[in-house]
Amino acid sequence: MSDAPVTIPATCGKAAFVAAGQTITVINTHGTQVVDTWAFNRHDMKEFMSMEHSRATHHHMIPKVGDAMLTNKRRPILTILEDTAGGIHDTLMAACDRYRYEELGCKEYHRNCTDNLAEGLAELGLTPPETPSPFNLFMNIPWDGNGTLSFDPPVSTPGSYIKLRAEMDLVIAFSACPQDILPINGKTGATTEAHFTVA
Repeated sequence: MSDAPVTIPATCGKAAFVAAGQTITVINTHGTQVVDTWAFNRHDMKEFMSMEHSRATHHHMIPKVGDAMLTNKRRPILTILEDTAGGIHDTLMAACDRYRYEELGCKEYHRNCTDNLAEGLAELGLTPPETPSPFNLFMNIPWDGNGTLSFDPPVSTPGSYIKLRAEMDLVIAFSACPQDILPINGKTGATTEAHFTVA
């Protein structure tokens, strides 16, 4: 893949093959879009980026520049090289799914990140072995001293980005999160496209 930007359409998913050593830059084009992100070992999809394994190693809730995100086999898969988006991302929340939107009162089908993962991988002829907890780029989930969580708008700005280095041959997958009920995609709840490059 060239380093030309690839669109992650609003409310939809996209995936790509990435070779070890290549860099992936995820761009919050309009500044307010959460991008659920997954990475799978290209040669064994049952090995994938794991939030719980990464937190256990790094001892903090939000990954920092220099951290290597780990797989469920505790091996590095993506290293954070640069972050101009304010350093606020989420490792706690599961990908939204049809059941989440039912919980929020939706009576009809609502696009969701779980289905977007499957759709993005299907374009590459792949099927996810499960839906791992995503690395929710640009998502702002603060917590207080009592451990109470809230869903707040992103702090990222238009054109800000996070740059990641692939530590193995992998499949990267994204969902421009369709959440328009809670304010995670900005106060208005509007969803937008985002972009990524692989170089």
